Amino acid sequence: MLYAGGGLLAVLLVVGGLGWGLGWFGGGPAGVSVETETAQAHTITEVVTAFGRAQPEVEVTISPDVSGEIVELPVQEGDAVEKGDLLARLNPDDYRAQLEEREAQVAQQQANLARRRADSVQARQTYERKQKLYEKDVIPESEFENAQSTYRQAVAQLEAARFQVESARASLRDAREQLQKTRLYAPMDGTVSKLTVEVGERVVGTRQQAGTEMMNIARLDRMELEVDVNENDVVNVAGKDSANVEFDAYADRTFQGRVTEIANSARIQNEGSQNEVTNFPVTVRILGNPNTGPAATRAEGGLARPETPAAASQGPVIRPGMSGSVDIYTETVENTVAVPIQAVTVRDFNEVGPEADSTQTKEATTEDLRKVVFVAEGDSARMVEVTTGIADDTYMQVRSGLEGGETVITGPYSAVSRELKPGATIRTEQGNGDGGSESIASSQ
Repeated sequence: MLYAGGGLLAVLLVVGGLGWGLGWFGGGPAGVSVETETAQAHTITEVVTAFGRAQPEVEVTISPDVSGEIVELPVQEGDAVEKGDLLARLNPDDYRAQLEEREAQVAQQQANLARRRADSVQARQTYERKQKLYEKDVIPESEFENAQSTYRQAVAQLEAARFQVESARASLRDAREQLQKTRLYAPMDGTVSKLTVEVGERVVGTRQQAGTEMMNIARLDRMELEVDVNENDVVNVAGKDSANVEFDAYADRTFQGRVTEIANSARIQNEGSQNEVTNFPVTVRILGNPNTGPAATRAEGGLARPETPAAASQGPVIRPGMSGSVDIYTETVENTVAVPIQAVTVRDFNEVGPEADSTQTKEATTEDLRKVVFVAEGDSARMVEVTTGIADDTYMQVRSGLEGGETVITGPYSAVSRELKPGATIRTEQGNGDGGSESIASSQ
């Protein structure tokens, strides 16, 4: 009796489970709860975001050609200078002494040249006289040959004296140039963006080694940013692409920019490790002159009083080294069918494709990954293969697979990325089109 009761209970449990699964009672399968949104036409602009620091488009490092002690430094960091303005003066005493010494050497060599010229004239006269006497057989041949040899030596010594004069004059010119180089002048209009020396310091000229970097002159009216763009994004960036530039120091302002240079060589960080990152430097010029007005020059009278606020009319001042972000607009497509980024996922067609079967799934050794979206049709999901194009922060272009107006499944992330299968039963909830960062990352 006990065994019969247990067997009856087991049968009832099996029949109840089967009936529930087949929908005989209990309302049938609940299905997967999903969020949806309608595929519509959008204007999509692809944006590449990168970060970098401001720098002048033109910046010149000033180093002295000669060594010496700084005796005059009429500029300070932040001063505006014009081409030809005096930047610094080194002690000229040693170079002035060298100049006077070279002048004396030139005078000495010129005197030597005059003496050799006189010797040459005398030797030539002697040679000509001996030649006439030799032709008349008045003197022996040996005497004539001695006169001839003396004359040739005098000519050679005269020529050598001329070269010595030229050498002395060249040394004099070099000494004069060295003296002139004790004064350093601005090579262009600009601003002293960096000053690393003080009056009384000794600096090393570039003739000895690399030389002392005394200061930098920069064109602050033409600023740019050099940003690192990932190798996956740099292929979409082209010269003259427009950009928006924002600086941390001016969070309420946006500056217009343009791509001017894309590097051909990459910067590789953590090379050889799992964290290896490959970026390409991209230069973005800030359009216009962000550093207008007196804010780019030193205030008259030295330091400003701390209680005096900055004048609002001066505008922002973009200083070298300021950090900023750049949004580069690489491509825009208007009136194109688009879906939320999180609606696009990837499926292995060897497992879920129309041609897949159990035998093929078991024997498949390679994956056939394709981009798909799931379209809600009543209470079931239909898988549609799509070809995608560019994307912005929210939507992705669909080039083929959808015509617009379809109700696509946008979430939740676990359902779109893993759970949904072709023909799966779903419960539809109208989505708000707001995709989280996790969904965006998975779709890309």
